[in-house]
Amino acid sequence: MDDPIIAEALVKVYNGKIRAVDGVSFRVREGELFGFLGPNGAGKTTTVGMLTANLRPTQGRASVGGLDVAKDSTEVKRRIGLVFQESTADSDLTGRENLELQAALYAVPTAEANQRIDSLLERMQIADAAERPVKTFSGGMRRRLELAAGIVHAPRLLFLDEPTLGLDPQGRAGFWRYIQELRKELGLTVFLTTHYLDEADNLCDRLAIIDHGKIVATGTPAELKDRLGGDIITIRLKESGHNLTALFSGLAGVVSVQTQDGAYRIKCANGEAMIPQVVEAAAGAGETVTGVSLKRPSLDEVFLEFTGREFREEEGPTATDMAVRIGQVRQGMGRGGR
Repeated sequence: MDDPIIAEALVKVYNGKIRAVDGVSFRVREGELFGFLGPNGAGKTTTVGMLTANLRPTQGRASVGGLDVAKDSTEVKRRIGLVFQESTADSDLTGRENLELQAALYAVPTAEANQRIDSLLERMQIADAAERPVKTFSGGMRRRLELAAGIVHAPRLLFLDEPTLGLDPQGRAGFWRYIQELRKELGLTVFLTTHYLDEADNLCDRLAIIDHGKIVATGTPAELKDRLGGDIITIRLKESGHNLTALFSGLAGVVSVQTQDGAYRIKCANGEAMIPQVVEAAAGAGETVTGVSLKRPSLDEVFLEFTGREFREEEGPTATDMAVRIGQVRQGMGRGGR
């Protein structure tokens, strides 16, 4: 059986010259939570637009749920769920009415829709507010309603585009608790874009990083961090005037040694195992150790390594992002042209 999401050499060119996506290829496996990271303007939203059959690729091919996104766009849209960063709920309708509208758009039979809506309202802990206008909902309640709307038609593939941006830590934790429950119970495959690297690190099975329209790295969070070359031991010594760079460099397992702000930064494969050796070597050279710390590679450092830019959570969507998302909403509701 083919993987549920496949991108093969995807290209998207705007105005005949702007290559927003430039030869992107990757696969998402069944039941996987796959993270898609990149700086603003890197091509994330355009890629999502093509995968959700709301943008036609200029070149290349993509299949979602075994369907070609260009040839079978209507059926692809029926089979996937979408949760956007921006709220798509009608604030003047009640929570229940929003879900009823979404179910109707996906042609879910009325009896089945009512059963699913009751279940989702309970699961998302918004049943007691179901008859209230959405404009009275808190941010966390809106997010849970958006998630319910995204899965009311029981999709096997769920696209989450910055779904927790703006939520407080408690709201984010609650949102992801529901996602993990759904993955376990329904076998959902989830494709996620996020501005929170802790989410990507702790939740994603694998990640892809896109920059300037190209995939620059793919792997599990651990694999990507390992590619940086290992842990960092920082050791501080009582000032003696001696330089121990050569001594530390000669230890088995040490990748590199740098001095910074009066301390030695030792990159190595296994920091926990290396610390005793480093301390012993310093003591053997007659030096007094005043401090030792261990830092493992982080996704922030991975992002910086592969894109040359720091990851900024506060970045908002670009104009292109907004245009793509508006098109996704309109076409998802049956109003847009491709």
